[in-house]
Amino acid sequence: MSTIAFIGLGIMGSPMAVHLAKAGHAVAGYNRSPEKTKPLVEAGGRAAASVADAVRGAEVVALMVPDSPDVRQVLTGEDGVFAHAAPGTLIIDFSTIRPDVTRELAGEAAGHGLRYLDAPVSGGEAGARNAALSIMVGGDGADFEAAGPVFDAVGKTIVHVGPSGSGQTVKAANQLIVAANIEALAEAVVFLRAYGVDLEAALEVLGGGLAGSAVLAQKRDKMLRHSFEPGFRIALHHKDMGIVTSAAREAGVVLPLGALVAQLVASANASGDGALDHSALLRGVERLSGEPRP
Repeated sequence: MSTIAFIGLGIMGSPMAVHLAKAGHAVAGYNRSPEKTKPLVEAGGRAAASVADAVRGAEVVALMVPDSPDVRQVLTGEDGVFAHAAPGTLIIDFSTIRPDVTRELAGEAAGHGLRYLDAPVSGGEAGARNAALSIMVGGDGADFEAAGPVFDAVGKTIVHVGPSGSGQTVKAANQLIVAANIEALAEAVVFLRAYGVDLEAALEVLGGGLAGSAVLAQKRDKMLRHSFEPGFRIALHHKDMGIVTSAAREAGVVLPLGALVAQLVASANASGDGALDHSALLRGVERLSGEPRP
């Protein structure tokens, strides 16, 4: 069992930290909104007063924060991980950020005598709550092996995909596929509804054939109910599609569908849907089809 600092206790980070505490690890959690430490404390963890407080004495530092600047601040700030972690500490960044930033921060971590893994996750809030996340890990193989007990407490499919930055690159591909699937499902829903088809029955049979997918299984009910409580917010997917398009341009790769889907996600975000679940891409298709709903 490890002593773990967990920074970022939001929709994803909170259940992950709780699972680690219930698995027997000593977890100190920090969040900018202190009330979000309550589930961790109830699970036997400790609420830290600052990043520095959480990190002191930790063997592992886990991060789950929104974007590249947030990760950089947590790691390099005056109160940050690099300034307070002991040499040899293993940093596991579960956040989804730019691959180039990850490689840069991994190099800085090494300069401080720290180990660094980028380990973005897929599976959304449901995966976090059920400890069933897919985790794509970049970094040193020995560090990956050392992190096994941490990954096992929060994930189900855990794969080492290459050196630093590789996890973030695979996550970018994941977000491209997920956004394209959600958009296709949203368009199918509007299409089926226009012809008066029994929508629930249609989605059931589509889910049993080649059109079936994890996206259809997990997002169909939100679309059927037109209820978009966030499991993964459109604003965050908008950020991720920016990572995809930027990284593709750097690599000289052309992603025609990716570029279009990125613009549709950007439109949803600009239209005020950023705080909704990404299944609310349905609302964008409805707007384009002249049938907007409240």
